[in-house]
This record gives sequence, C-alpha cells and structure tokens, in this order.
Amino acid sequence: MAAMRTRLAHIDYFILVPFLILMGVGIVMVYSASTDFLTVRHLAATVYLKRQAIFAVGGLFAAAFTFIFPLRLFENGIFVRIAVLVTMIMLGGLLVLAYFRPQVAVNGAVAWFNIGSFNVQPVEIAKLVLILYLARILSRREEKLTVLREATRQVLAPILVAGAMALLVFLEPDTGGMAMLVFLTAIMIAASGIKWPYGVTVIGGVIGVSAGGLYIMQSLNLPWLKNSYRIKRLLAFFHPFKLANSTGRQLVNSYYAISNGGWFGVGIGNSIQKKGYLPEPYTDFIMAVITEELGIIGAIAILFVLFFLIARIILVGIRARSAYRSLLCYGIGSWLFIQTFFNIGGMIGLIPITGVTLPFISYGGSSLLMLAAGIGLALNVSCIEQVEQERSLEREREHGHA
Repeated sequence: MAAMRTRLAHIDYFILVPFLILMGVGIVMVYSASTDFLTVRHLAATVYLKRQAIFAVGGLFAAAFTFIFPLRLFENGIFVRIAVLVTMIMLGGLLVLAYFRPQVAVNGAVAWFNIGSFNVQPVEIAKLVLILYLARILSRREEKLTVLREATRQVLAPILVAGAMALLVFLEPDTGGMAMLVFLTAIMIAASGIKWPYGVTVIGGVIGVSAGGLYIMQSLNLPWLKNSYRIKRLLAFFHPFKLANSTGRQLVNSYYAISNGGWFGVGIGNSIQKKGYLPEPYTDFIMAVITEELGIIGAIAILFVLFFLIARIILVGIRARSAYRSLLCYGIGSWLFIQTFFNIGGMIGLIPITGVTLPFISYGGSSLLMLAAGIGLALNVSCIEQVEQERSLEREREHGHA
C-alpha cells in the first residue's frame, strides 16, 4: 500500500490530464461523426458512442496496469521474448486467415481478428511490443553502439526482428502499419546513443527510400500495379480531383470539410461531409469532421494538447537516468508523433492516405488500449524519476548536515 501511495503521489499530471482530455474529445467526436453512418443502416445512433466509452474505460485500466506494475517486469527478457513471439504468431495468423478466408478482407486487407462484436488488430500490439523490445536490447548495447564499426553488428538483430514484423504487416497488406514500424525502429536506433552521423543516415535513408519508392511506383505503367488498392490510394494522393469519384473521394471531401468549417466551425453535430460524403468519418478522417464542426481553431487546440503530451513524454525521456527509460519514452513519444503525422498528413494531402488512426480520438479499441498502455509506461518512468530525484536530494542534504 505504501508503494501504491508513493506512485499516486508522484503521478505526472502533465501526461495524465492531456491523455484524459483527448479520450474525452474522442468519445464526443466519435459520437458526432458516426450518428449519420449508423442511422442510415437502421442502427442505434449511440452504438459507437457506447463502444468508444467502453474502450476509454478499458484504456484507463490498461494505463493503470502499466503504471502500477514495476517497470522491471516490462524490461524482463523472458517477458519481452514471449511478447515478440506471440505478436509474430498473431501477425502470421492473419496471413493464414487471409489465405483460407479471403472473403473477410476489407479494402483488400485482413488486419484484425473478429472476437464477438469487437476486433483485435495485431499491428497495434506490435507497435508497443516493438518499442519494449527495442528499448531493452538497445539500452543493453548502449556502450557498443558508440563505436561505429561495432554499431552495425549490434543493430543487426533489432533490425531483423523489426523487419520481420514489418514484413508480416506489409503482407496483410497494411502499408501504414508497416511504415509505422519502420519509422519507429529508425528513430529508436538513432536515439540509442549511436554516433549521430550514423543515426541521421538511418533516418534519412528510410525517408529517402520511402519517398523514392512512392515516386517510382506511381510512375510505373504496369496493369497489375494499377489494380492494387495501395497503388490506387497512391495515385489518389497525386491526382485527388481527377479521381474524385473513386479513390480520390476521401481526400477531396476532406478538403471540402476543412473549407466548410472555416476558422470557427459549423458546430458539433452539424458536419455535412459526414453525411455519406466522407468515407471513414469516425476513424481515419475524424479530424476532417472535427475541423468542419469546431473549425481550424478547434482542430489546432486539440493538436496542441496532443503535441503537448508528446513533448512531455519526450522531456521525461531526456531527463531519465537510465538508457532503458529514455528509449522507452522516446519510443512512446515517437509512436504518438508518427501516428499523428500520418493521420493528419493524409487528411490534408501532405502524404498518401495510410489508414492510420488519430491517437485517442479515432474510433477503435485496439489502438486506444495499446496507446493507453504506452501512456501508463510513460507515467511509470516519470514516477520513478521523481522518486529517485527526491531520494538523491535527501542524500545530499544528509551529507550536507553531516
């Protein structure tokens, strides 16, 4: 009980409060964005509201779990290996499911297991497991990573594990999820203590290969590529208005939503684009609905809270006294940032649409639960750092009096 009181006394409200605000906004906006979609299907308008509320409560329990339990449990080698193995099995299971039951594919992809009325997305689990794995293995190899020749050998195993996960996700196919895992790996390797020219090369190489690949793929005139759903999305990114009646519809209607909302919005519940014009209004494109209803000012306010949360987690990582804690926070902060960038970038046409959800706000249980677990880990690190700092100050005062 004493340990519990200590943890609660050192909870980081600069992480907790933004997290709660974002989940609250998510519940309200999922309800607003989904009512018309449900009504035309003769379903109760509160179906997704209730589910998102359940997901939010589950997220609180997930955050509490990773906050209360000792951090060494999540750093334990056996735990991490089992988590990686189970994740690989789940990702592989999706490929088996896609082979034997292709009819369950959505937009050409099989990305989740159906459990009753809920779906479990292994890629969301993979993001958190990859962060736990990379934080553990890279922190234990910190000293060797400072030597450039040795660094190449030391990062080989992490790259292979991350690459295997990314490949399984890509084969679902889930290009957005694959890109998330690749960028997470590159950033955590760059932040692991490796020489900065090597780190910059890793990140620059990932960005360069990604951009070059996108340009080459949209330039190739191959029939089998043009029939691919992923390539259609890519072509819609380059020519949205030309393909406004097909794959460019999402991006074009997102532009209309932003334009219609103006600076101050049309009011909650009054979005026009969510009434059958904008596909996925409560998941991938919920920020377009938010911008239309709350305006650019409202969207900026929500993004400010989200980026404040990211900055706080990164700051906790910078101040952390151990490499593992630092890398854990860098991974969680990067996860939130990349996912936000992919979602918002797709919404405004900065990057191709990836199907990645907006953290804590888009509808979805797997994403919310895993992100909440990540927030709990960040709170755990912050608590430990505060306690250790207080003990260090007490020892200094005792030595001073002596």
